Amino acid sequence: MAYEHARLDDMFKGWFVGDFQPTIFNSKDVEVAIKYYKAGDVEELHHHKVSTEITVVVEGQVRMLDKIWSKGDILLLEPNTSTSFEAITDAINVVVKLPSAKNDKYISN
Repeated sequence: MAYEHARLDDMFKGWFVGDFQPTIFNSKDVEVAIKYYKAGDVEELHHHKVSTEITVVVEGQVRMLDKIWSKGDILLLEPNTSTSFEAITDAINVVVKLPSAKNDKYISN
């Protein structure tokens, strides 16, 4: 087949590339997501032991690493860097994780 088609709405929480299902492209090397948040959405303090995570704020404002980030900001979090997440406004982020590592999200104390 020369191409495949999928819908972002059919993916799990915006993740469309990685070593999981469903996905448009299966890869153990990288995970990619487009994440849509409503103002007030939060994720608890967590870290990854294996993966490096890159977050691009495409729209809106978010709080990570106890700072507020806005459209155009790019954050690179190395393994074992803990952060929580809060959408200050409605927001859109692109998130890339290298490598794609199953079960690599740990709640930090």
